Amino acid sequence: MKILTVCGLGQGSSLILRMNVESVLKEMGIKADVDNSDVSTALFSKPDVIITNKELAENLKDSTVPVVIVKNYFDKNEIREALQEFLK
Repeated sequence: MKILTVCGLGQGSSLILRMNVESVLKEMGIKADVDNSDVSTALFSKPDVIITNKELAENLKDSTVPVVIVKNYFDKNEIREALQEFLK
């Protein structure tokens, strides 16, 4: 599975989200390739899923890739719940 975490510039908060997604996936025993990016680059990427916040998800509405929304990039429980819902 390929996961892309997205923020406005692709450097700060998307990197934090990436590290937390990787940590949660490890705890869940799921192997995935996780990368981080800005919104513009994400529109041309083809991961299996994009993880971002609600505001940035609006900019990705034309993407054919599923978008998982999280409110708090630091909340591993929220990230876990969002991933579990996506993986159903």
